[in-house]
Amino acid sequence: MPSSHTTINPPAAQGNDAPAPITLVFATNNGHKLREVRQLLGDAYDVRSLADIGCHDDIAETAATLEGNALLKARHVSSRYHVPCFADDTGLEVDALGGEPGIHTARYAELHGEGSTHDATANMRLLLREMAGKDVRTARFRTVIALIKDGEEHLFEGVAEGTIARHAHGHEGFGYDPVFRPAGHYTTFAEMTAEAKNAISHRGQAIRRLADYLLSC
Repeated sequence: MPSSHTTINPPAAQGNDAPAPITLVFATNNGHKLREVRQLLGDAYDVRSLADIGCHDDIAETAATLEGNALLKARHVSSRYHVPCFADDTGLEVDALGGEPGIHTARYAELHGEGSTHDATANMRLLLREMAGKDVRTARFRTVIALIKDGEEHLFEGVAEGTIARHAHGHEGFGYDPVFRPAGHYTTFAEMTAEAKNAISHRGQAIRRLADYLLSC
């Protein structure tokens, strides 16, 4: 069981003129997400993972919405570890599949008896099979971030419209990136540099809204 309080050591000094970065816990141990978020927030923030604060809890995502799942994770960390934190949930909503996989995006293949949790290859394989022969390929990635800080809850959302490619392309990014082609682009997320993807991605939008809020406090 975790202790009732977690001590977050202050970040190293940044020099006489540089303000100390804001320390936040991101309720994830997903290395891809952490790297992406740290790139987006830059040196103004010291982003810690769940492992960094000694949290190894299996936080169930049992809500019926992305907002609900993000809040579940943020509330769990906030209430047990007493640290400012944020959590996200992301869903891929495909129009031809009635909005699926949606809240089941990370476990899409597993829920269909294929692969294991967070098996990106199995998820993409199933998605492409389900989309075989479909002409309507519009879809969107939606990310919701829940922030709990100073006892207050805040939600931030980002949406990236696009289409599902007929085959996987590229080797960058993670998850469904090789099969998602953002609107106005001929390449998939997985064919873009991290900087180009973050400039237009759903998570990039949500993180920038989070950062704008934090800077306004």
